Amino acid sequence: MADHVIGPFFFAESTVTKEVYLNMLPLFAIPQISHIPFNIFWQQDGAPPHWGKIVRSYLNTQFPRRWIGRNGPLAWPPRSPDLTQLDFFLWGYVKDKVFASKITDITQLKTRIIEVIENTSQSMLTSAWNEIEYRLDVTRATKDAHIEIW
Repeated sequence: MADHVIGPFFFAESTVTKEVYLNMLPLFAIPQISHIPFNIFWQQDGAPPHWGKIVRSYLNTQFPRRWIGRNGPLAWPPRSPDLTQLDFFLWGYVKDKVFASKITDITQLKTRIIEVIENTSQSMLTSAWNEIEYRLDVTRATKDAHIEIW
């Protein structure tokens, strides 16, 4: 998992509710990771659709004691983008590349997002993954302080 990105997934609905998010999980996300031969951990942020009771129940079934998120079974520092590769690396990288030149419509935006993600090298993703150990060490040494200014 450290060397590739799953997605992107574009929601057709204008508002992502807990029901919409729950429908996406078995239709898109779970099939993308079902071939992985070891127990993985699912991590999500605190967006309201992610912590609806129906979503948490589903995650408890799919990832028993192996998911990280609001009201989840594993403790994780809240609002900790400095400990999440998507936040401290991928989103900023994709945004910089996608908006390097003007976007004229939603189709072009989606195409560019897909291209940037597909062209993100395995070595860049692996480097971001390897950065986690260092960031966790710094977080422990600073008694759980954030290690980046956001």
